[in-house]
Amino acid sequence: MFLTITTTGSAERPATDLGFLLHKHPDKAQQFSTSYGTAHVLYAEADAERCTAALLLEVDPIALVRRAKGKGRGGAPDSALGQYVNDRPYAASSLLAVALRSVFASAMKGQCAARPELVGRALPLRIEVPVLPARGGAELVRKLFQPLGWTVLAEPLPLDETFPEWGDSRYVRLVLEGEHRLSDALRHLYVLLPVLDDAKHYWVAPDEVDKLLRAGEGWLEDHPEQRLIVGRYLARRWSLTRRAMERLELERLAEADGVQVEEIDNAVDEETDTEEKPVPLAVQRREAILSVLRGAKAARVLDLGCGQGQLVGALLKEKQFTEIVGLDVSMRALHEARRRLRLDRMSERQSERIRLVQGSLAYTDIRLKGYDAAVLSEVVEHVDPARLPALEYAVFGSARPKSVVVTTPNVEYNVRWESLPAGHVRHADHRFEWTREEFRQWAREVAERHGYAVTFGPVGPEDPEVGPPTQLAHFRMADGADEAAKANGGESASNSVSMKEAAA
Repeated sequence: MFLTITTTGSAERPATDLGFLLHKHPDKAQQFSTSYGTAHVLYAEADAERCTAALLLEVDPIALVRRAKGKGRGGAPDSALGQYVNDRPYAASSLLAVALRSVFASAMKGQCAARPELVGRALPLRIEVPVLPARGGAELVRKLFQPLGWTVLAEPLPLDETFPEWGDSRYVRLVLEGEHRLSDALRHLYVLLPVLDDAKHYWVAPDEVDKLLRAGEGWLEDHPEQRLIVGRYLARRWSLTRRAMERLELERLAEADGVQVEEIDNAVDEETDTEEKPVPLAVQRREAILSVLRGAKAARVLDLGCGQGQLVGALLKEKQFTEIVGLDVSMRALHEARRRLRLDRMSERQSERIRLVQGSLAYTDIRLKGYDAAVLSEVVEHVDPARLPALEYAVFGSARPKSVVVTTPNVEYNVRWESLPAGHVRHADHRFEWTREEFRQWAREVAERHGYAVTFGPVGPEDPEVGPPTQLAHFRMADGADEAAKANGGESASNSVSMKEAAA
């Protein structure tokens, strides 16, 4: 994986000033360790008229497989064979972008203590990347770099020079020429290399939004392909993309008005502002669940589909809940919950209150019997409709807690999410999303079959036309229902579905 940066100069302004900006001396060949191999910086030529610095990244294929586990993390292409055959050691990608940030960190930030006057100077630059994945072809390469003031050569590379009839590959040879500050040029590359590859070798976390905005400052706000750049850079995670787009719009407005972003984002002085900040929906949902559990006087609680343990953590903060069980089918989620809750550092008294177990709600589980309450928070919509009877029986027919709290999205409210395309569900793993009437009909039928009474409530701001963003149902076991169920062999009097039939 290779990249060169060339500049020209004169006796008065020697090209070797590039070495000061890069913080790498032209007389030395240096190497730096990275997570996936070794980065080398060397100068192919260095005199007053012309200077070329090269970054060579040697990717360790074993480290690549071990760290990525061969799964194509971040949406890497060809992930099925990624463990055996991939282009990562040869084609510019997010691996090279990360190496740029690591090796040329000071240059990218525009810092040069030895020659600070060089930082703001535009240099005649020529940047070459011999092999660059370009999902979108040479035309997209031009659309991304030309608005930034670069003259672009994007030469498609043939699949096989021996067989020209096979056509071109998805790779190009890239040459950029133009007068830019070096820090700007490096930031263009840092963002746009992984955008063109349309993949990242690491998990895209929320802090990627800050990295993108720092690297894109001064040019991304007005780029005509802004939405494509943001979406691809953030691996098409729509929640992060929305956050980044909102912040970019604020920066654009601030620049247009000649004010600071804070002046637009905070119209009222913080010292006199008494308006409360919006509470995230996830927090409102947990508070609504806790309120129901407090009212039900529940002490022993099941969190079914506990995920990473956010609700479990909230339950632990209240002394009323003396025993808390978090159940999830994903061991990865349970490990993350243990880490979040710091179970290994928890006092013995606290740790005795909590238990995290693996299990599936598609089957009955004797470990779930005898609890005061169970919570299914944002769980049912992840279950295939054909499997809902199995979940229903496992919770209401077999475990039979005294109270069950169910929350699920209200699909009618989706029209209020401006960033959610029409007809799309809120999460890619949602098998369905119910209207208010569909949810109530399902809940009433479940309650009737298993001897529960059910009431409903909103979670989040209730829109007069489409209702709240989240809907909640509270099931309470009817008096005598449990005795009737025991008399019928452990099932409610109105439910004769066998376990085998429920799980089918």
